Amino acid sequence: MSSNRWICWAAAILCGAALVAKPENAFAVPSYARQTGLPCSSCHTTLPELTPLGRLFKLNGYTFIGVAEITEKGGPTKAGLNLDTWLPLSAFFQTSFTATGKPQPGSQNGSFEFPQSASLFLAGAFSTHAGSFIQLTYNTQANHFGWDNTDLRYANRTKLRGKELIYGLTFNNNPTVEDVWNDTPAWGFPWVAPDSTPRPAAASVIDGRLAQDVVGLGGYALWDGHLYGDVTMYRTEHLGGLQPTNGSGFAFNIRGVAPYWRVAWQQTRGNNYFEVGTYGMRLNSTPGNIVGLKDRYTDVAADLQYERILPTLGNDLFVVHSTYIHESSDLNNTFNAGAAAFVPHKLNTFRVDGVYHFGNKYAATLGGFSTTGTTDNLLFAPAAVSGSASGDPKSSGYTVNGSYWPVQNIQVALQYTGYFKYNGAGTNYDGAGRNASNNNSIYALVWFIF
Repeated sequence: MSSNRWICWAAAILCGAALVAKPENAFAVPSYARQTGLPCSSCHTTLPELTPLGRLFKLNGYTFIGVAEITEKGGPTKAGLNLDTWLPLSAFFQTSFTATGKPQPGSQNGSFEFPQSASLFLAGAFSTHAGSFIQLTYNTQANHFGWDNTDLRYANRTKLRGKELIYGLTFNNNPTVEDVWNDTPAWGFPWVAPDSTPRPAAASVIDGRLAQDVVGLGGYALWDGHLYGDVTMYRTEHLGGLQPTNGSGFAFNIRGVAPYWRVAWQQTRGNNYFEVGTYGMRLNSTPGNIVGLKDRYTDVAADLQYERILPTLGNDLFVVHSTYIHESSDLNNTFNAGAAAFVPHKLNTFRVDGVYHFGNKYAATLGGFSTTGTTDNLLFAPAAVSGSASGDPKSSGYTVNGSYWPVQNIQVALQYTGYFKYNGAGTNYDGAGRNASNNNSIYALVWFIF
């Protein structure tokens, strides 16, 4: 597609978006705003980025209350009650346009999705110490609703060595979804993405490969507003599969439990905020079965988030997020099945992005990404579009996003993703003549949140 045609498509989508935007007064998951009585810009910058108050709200189990409650005091033999006088429901609706540098074989380029997706949320306080983030999402391509990110929490606070300790339990279905920073996989950049473009072949298990396919129970704590820790144990869930599961047809079947850990330190000084941390996961899995040889994965990651308020520029905000994930794996089962050339493998993922917030109405983001790892011609086999002619999982590129919020619950976004390398090469990476740049994409989105 020529550059002039790219510009014409983008202009058409953005003009259409401007016509359908109507003023409202809510943002993000509006049931939280209704619960607290605060505008959602108090807890978010660009969705899903959290402000300090937003992080504290999540740590406290989504339980800050600003609305009337039905209450009854409990006793030794009497159960108490704290019940909101409203049902914490929210929804969103996304419509989008996507085009790639070259059509995918046998398909039309330039795709409208109306909707791309729609979600329903049960999100808010259940009682004084318990709350939820529960998401059900409609997928256009699958043409049905499915269970999405879920995080149920109990939270409380006490003193430890004279310092405040916020502690709680999390019951969730996606490793890192419980995190309160926007540099780990579940809530990291890009905040929005098309669902019809090709994806690189390689990704670590902690980087979204277990999302909504596991269930975990864990505990977390924040001490003195600085030191954060979290340990969660995950088991296979397999929504849509047999219960009890026999593992058939699923790439990951956790043997025993898979521990996830998280440690972070946060610090504020003047107009600067800084978080640095580590997280990781250990997983034993038998693909397609619950017995037999195991594939073993160990993911160890580091992350950082830096924020600076700019008072001389009307309190604009500049934010940097970054993460590095190193995965070591021993693919005994996959090798024995003839789907890998050897047992030990390495995979490295690096991402960084910088966001400039012009107040809370405009945001510009530039992000870079890179994946490198062990070359394996069986694990990363040649295939048109999705495969690798060399068996090399290396992919790298960048994403640029511009977002406009005419009101706090409507987003208009334009995003471009470009690739330098894709599945091991810049040219003819799949052995079928496709180049990395053929997967470059332009993506325009209108997002209604209510």
